[in-house]
Order: sequence, then structure tokens, then C-alpha cells
Amino acid sequence: MQIVTEELLKLGVEEDTQINESQLILLGVEETDKADWMALSLGKQLSDARVELFVLLCGIEEKQMQEKVIANYKALQKFRQEENVLEEPKAESTPQNGDVIIYCDGGCTPNPGKAGSGISLYRGGELSELWYGLYEPMGTNNTAELGALYESLLLAQKEAQNANAVEIKCDSMYSINCIKTWAISWEKKNWTKKGGEIKNLEIIKQCYYLYNDIKKYVKLSHIKAHAGYEGNELADRMTMYAIQEKSEAFVKYSKKIDVAELLKMRAG
Repeated sequence: MQIVTEELLKLGVEEDTQINESQLILLGVEETDKADWMALSLGKQLSDARVELFVLLCGIEEKQMQEKVIANYKALQKFRQEENVLEEPKAESTPQNGDVIIYCDGGCTPNPGKAGSGISLYRGGELSELWYGLYEPMGTNNTAELGALYESLLLAQKEAQNANAVEIKCDSMYSINCIKTWAISWEKKNWTKKGGEIKNLEIIKQCYYLYNDIKKYVKLSHIKAHAGYEGNELADRMTMYAIQEKSEAFVKYSKKIDVAELLKMRAG
């Protein structure tokens, strides 16, 4: 799930475009309330699929074209689901000793506000390391998520150089879309986009270039947040710890790792 922010809405409705009928439906806003659509949408929670469709429908005025985009997207989702079913036995197999899975997360309280980033790293299916830091007294969820992803890519680069199979699991579709999808177009346009400024451009470029250097050896995938995955939950707790410690440096957690106690942590 994604929380609707002004930044997200601007990705789907740029300054020189109008929100279309299909986007209003995705946001759960009635046509009669179109004039106040932005105010009515802020703070809502949308599924990742609705967020992706909202952005894909940007600037498409013709109803027929909107329906075509939606139909194509649904077909792609169905294909992905079928592909996941076929790959399920492999996903459930026991990780090899050299396999590394990195979970990354970033958080902000409130948004904008005190922000931090966290990582949990597993080797051969066992928790190996925890990392935290990148504290910002006035950051955002997006800057914290991007910072965590960048640090994950740095760790993944080192692991890949040691011939380890690496997968990064990130719960931010915004961060993943930035470096795997949107940045491709932005780079071609000399890092500009129709409608205005690209926010968080510096860290996006860092992530984008590093990802392109290692993507042949590193898998980057989305994971649903707070869905019971220990690695995701621990990365989340490291963001809390980073904020508590006000750690600007990104460092390895040096205390004894007590998973049960860490999972009891709550945002301050």
C-alpha cells in the first residue's frame, strides 16, 4: 500500500495536464467532486497496482485510450501472477550458502520530519547483518526510501563482486519505479520531465547509475510492507533506530541482535 502524497499526485497529473475520469476512479473521488480532487485524495492509502495505473494514465484524455491502458495493465498483472506461480517452488527452495537477500526500508515521522533508513541482510537464509543511519531532521519518506535503496545497492555490489547471488527486496514502488522505469525517460530528456522539477534528483541519479552497473548480477524486487516478512520488519526497525540515535552515518548495528526485542520497537 502507498499513502497518497502531493508528490505522488504530481507524478500522475502534471501541471499542464488534467486529471482524467479513470484516475478519479482509482483515487475514489466522484466526478462531482473533481474540483477538490487533490484535497480529497491526500492521505488515502492505495494499492501498489492503483498507484502504478494512476501514473501510467497521466495525460491520457481519450476514454478509449484510458481503457486500453487499463486492459493492458491487467493483462500484465495476470501474466506476472502466472509467472510467480510457476516460479514458486524455486522461491521456496533453501537458499545456498552464497545467497544474499537484502531488505531495505526508509521511514519518516511525520512526513516531512525526522527520517532514517535501515537494512537487514540475510546469508543462506539466516540473518547476518543489520544497518542503519542517514538521519535527516527534516526528510521525507521518499528520501529515506531512496537512501536505503542506494545503500543496499552498495552492499549488493560488494556481494556480487564476491560471486554471491544477491536480491534486494524494497517495499517502495516509488523508489523502484524511479530507477527502473522513470529515470530512463528522464535521462533521455537531460534529466528533465514534462511539468517541472524532478524531486530527489541527486539520489535518484546515484541509484540509477549504480543499479545499471550491477543489474546483471543483482535482482531488485518489490515486497509488500508490513506483511509479516521478518527482513522487512527488521529493516523498518532499523529506520526507527536511526531516528532514535540521530545517526547521519550509515553504519552496521553493533549490538547483539535480539530479533524478538527489535520487533517490539515502536516509533517514538
